[in-house]
Amino acid sequence: NDHQALDNVPLLFYILALKTLVLCLGFAAVKIYQSKKEEKALKLQQEERRRLAQKTQELIDNKKDD
Repeated sequence: NDHQALDNVPLLFYILALKTLVLCLGFAAVKIYQSKKEEKALKLQQEERRRLAQKTQELIDNKKDD
């Protein structure tokens, strides 16, 4: 009977380790996903700014022509 209880201990440790691993992987995946999303958002913002800057420059150039 005591022997059976000892046999269950490694299994519990294994399950616990597995749970921890899964949690860590999940957390890492979420972090990576979030950072990729932020990168995309930043790129979009930069493009928008560039577009605005170009439009402004065009407006200035047009005024010079007048």
